[in-house]
Amino acid sequence: MLHIGKVTGNHSSAGYFIDKVCMPVVSSCRDLGVTTTNDLSPSLHISDIVAKAHRLSNAIHRCFISRDVHMLTRAFLVYVRPLLEFSSPIWSPHYKQDIELIERVQRRFTKRLPGYSNLTYKERLDLLNLPSLELRRIRLDLISCYTRSSATT
Repeated sequence: MLHIGKVTGNHSSAGYFIDKVCMPVVSSCRDLGVTTTNDLSPSLHISDIVAKAHRLSNAIHRCFISRDVHMLTRAFLVYVRPLLEFSSPIWSPHYKQDIELIERVQRRFTKRLPGYSNLTYKERLDLLNLPSLELRRIRLDLISCYTRSSATT
């Protein structure tokens, strides 16, 4: 059982039962791949997906024998970026620290590409023809809003 928001009065002590078994009260739960907390903060979900994305990025650099930049970048786009963008209109971060945490995955991956370590992040993105993850989330938010508004008219 997950209470959203502040729990006041006797609601905090009231339990819910299924077959005389009291349901446990939790502070977060994962549903449809998105971790939701009782204060609706996306930070826990973001830290989970960022940790997994770093592991996958490291695996790409470790497991691929080829050092072809375009192939490594394609692997990142196929395996890592979808993880960082799944359902992003639901959990899109608004805290700078969360935005930077997500962006750090792509920043670190591109810095480890052969011949790209001495370039700035912006220069690496320009050479690889990649947008920042923040820009992609904004684009996905706008697409989501537009599709909803055009579906209701």
